[in-house]
Amino acid sequence: MTSTYGTGQVRPTGERRSLPIPEGLDGMRLDQAVSRLFGLSRTAAAAVVEAGDALVDGIARPKSDRVSAGSWLEVVLPAPVAAPTVIPETVPGLRVLYSDEDIVVVDKPVGVAAHPSPGWTGPTVIGGLAALGHTIATSGAAERQGVVHRLDVGTTGVMVVAKSERAYSVLKRAFKAREVEKRYHAVVQGHPDPLRGTIDAPIDRHPVHDHRWAVVAGGKPSITHYDTLEAFPAASLLDIRLETGRTHQIRVHLSTLRHPCVGDLTYGADPTLAARLNLTRQWLHARELAFAHPRTGEAVRFVSDYPDDLAHALRILRD
Repeated sequence: MTSTYGTGQVRPTGERRSLPIPEGLDGMRLDQAVSRLFGLSRTAAAAVVEAGDALVDGIARPKSDRVSAGSWLEVVLPAPVAAPTVIPETVPGLRVLYSDEDIVVVDKPVGVAAHPSPGWTGPTVIGGLAALGHTIATSGAAERQGVVHRLDVGTTGVMVVAKSERAYSVLKRAFKAREVEKRYHAVVQGHPDPLRGTIDAPIDRHPVHDHRWAVVAGGKPSITHYDTLEAFPAASLLDIRLETGRTHQIRVHLSTLRHPCVGDLTYGADPTLAARLNLTRQWLHARELAFAHPRTGEAVRFVSDYPDDLAHALRILRD
């Protein structure tokens, strides 16, 4: 049996599974329920639903439909797909800030993904580290071994990768327990009111637009603290501390406040202002990362300077 999962390519499918929706998933999106029940990534689960291979009470439904406990779910699971191969590749601009036998801390440039993934053909942090001779932990999913947290392709700044298996376990636990201090700087449109505050709003996939996220009822708890560092006539420089680490969290939360990151056209930024500042991506930078070293327990902190494009935009605003 074959099926197509949104790529134009025909893939062999795996086994067919049927079961009732459990009480704990009542009211959940269909793609999220498929992901939870069968251990698929949300992207893979959404592809299964979009291909018509997930029926609820015998009917194919949109991935954003909410499921009801007791409804009968029939799914044709995708055949296992080989994980993308990590290819050592020199990544211009990728700097190692610190390295020992347990961790390597890098300053990630723009246009670089954290790890290989289906559909991504550009450079990765993992590939860049391999080219520099760093051996990464084998723990974690095959395509992102050693990766304990990620930055968006268009977000620059400090990122830590585990080199030892112990470091991977300790750091993953620390991120989950919110014991890692993650600070970002962002230039946003306008002036947030109040100048300092907390955004506590759940985030999940956008109900309509693929590759976007949104504040939605029933989403994952998401908490962002912000403080205004500097104000300009049309924008503000914010210091941001994350309690949680959802995909696009800062970008979604600031857009919800109607103060999107300057240059973030995906989440409603003004293209005219972005052009005036010569920005081709969101003004968002992972400024600091602080945590207990996974072997010694010593408190460590790493800081990343603004890259040239963000520093240039800031100079224009100040002038």
